[in-house]
Amino acid sequence: MKIHKGSALLRNATVICGLLLARALPAQTFTTLHSFLGGTEGAGPSGLILSSDILFGTTTANTSSNASWDAGTIFSTSIDGSGFTNLHSFAAFTDNDPADGTGPRAPLLLSGDTLYGTTLSGGSSSNGIVFSVSSHGTGFTILHSFTAAGNLTPTNSDGIYPRSGLVLSGDTLFGTAELGGGFGKGTIFSLKTDGSAFTVLHTFDNVDGNGPVGGLILSDHTLFGAAGGGGPSGAGTIFSINTNGTGFTNLHSFSGRPDGHSPNGRLILSDGILYGTTGAGGASNSNSGTVFSIRNDGTGFTTLHSFTPNSNGGITIANVDGAWPFAGLVLCGDTLYGTAHAGGPSRSGTVFGLKTNGSDFTVLHGFTNSDGVGPNSDLILLGSTLYGTTDGGGSGYGTIFAVSLAPELTVTPSRSSVVLTWPTNFTGYALQSTANLISPVWTTNFPTPVVFNGLVTVTNPISGTQQFFRLSQ
Repeated sequence: MKIHKGSALLRNATVICGLLLARALPAQTFTTLHSFLGGTEGAGPSGLILSSDILFGTTTANTSSNASWDAGTIFSTSIDGSGFTNLHSFAAFTDNDPADGTGPRAPLLLSGDTLYGTTLSGGSSSNGIVFSVSSHGTGFTILHSFTAAGNLTPTNSDGIYPRSGLVLSGDTLFGTAELGGGFGKGTIFSLKTDGSAFTVLHTFDNVDGNGPVGGLILSDHTLFGAAGGGGPSGAGTIFSINTNGTGFTNLHSFSGRPDGHSPNGRLILSDGILYGTTGAGGASNSNSGTVFSIRNDGTGFTTLHSFTPNSNGGITIANVDGAWPFAGLVLCGDTLYGTAHAGGPSRSGTVFGLKTNGSDFTVLHGFTNSDGVGPNSDLILLGSTLYGTTDGGGSGYGTIFAVSLAPELTVTPSRSSVVLTWPTNFTGYALQSTANLISPVWTTNFPTPVVFNGLVTVTNPISGTQQFFRLSQ
């Protein structure tokens, strides 16, 4: 019997003596889609969302020369980087004019033709707003302005500084405020999409966490999130709460080492498991952050990866894998993708991938300043392409980038057959085979692929001449 092989050269899946070796995938292509120029374009892009082939995002500032405080913008662009459009410029903040919000630092939320978002400050009391605007840039509306708070003790009724994004259930928006509330440690809130029925669902008291800046995710009637600080060790917490405000539960309190410190990114949930990052902490010799997993009932916490040391006396230096993964993750198949804000070969941050079991950590791209510095926001995935932003670099004011991924061809022996699979989100690929790698003649493999259990699948009999396989586009 001949053993069929999928060469490591050809999409990194190899069968050797009946054993499958699978490795994280390298990046196929890195592209800088847009370099921000400041001014009316904005500066410091802070996150993207996708609708069809249009990306929407915000910038935290605009470097306008006549502004006493940079206010930021809302923009759109095609996924190929063309058609960049400034949809809304936030009015400059001054002491006498709190304007319409300043510093949007979270990804937008799109429902129908309406974008929803938050600003860190501005509004009637300079403590931030929740807003809506059409995807064409018209109809900007302040849905809620967070109320005034004391200077020395930043407490109020509703919260201060809504740094994170929003989630939507029906006609109700849910979000978090970094500070404020009765204890000054932040709040979880809800309001209707028309701005009515604002409700504080939970006020943090530091024992259960403080500074919930990572945003919320929604599963059925349960919200999950992370607080960047607080808890018994002051290193942050993971929590859940019902959408009606009941049942608040502390799922995990971070200790700093080895599980991490400061979980400031948005969580993701898949098959009952939450995945996330911490911006600091980790293994005993590192303070560069972690990637972790935990079941949604709070059990089974696992540190999947601790980033290697990268600082000396507070000065960031180069390392292999990156440091300070402030943003959340995105999942494709059994691979998690994310960004590290700093570190990497050029100290400017990395895009990385690793398996959900923590194996096969791979740096997909190391930023070099010319293509961006400091990726700080969640990646989004369309088909086989990741999209993201950097705080700086490029022309000096940040970038939008794309990373095209090569699909992983998994080869699994099954009795008298070999089963070849790859994810369905990689379109336009054909399975090819050859019997000779020295001077190969690649031909289309038969039978025709079918979709089974969410994977493109081809089953070949193990007979005849040894075959090598690849995916070709």
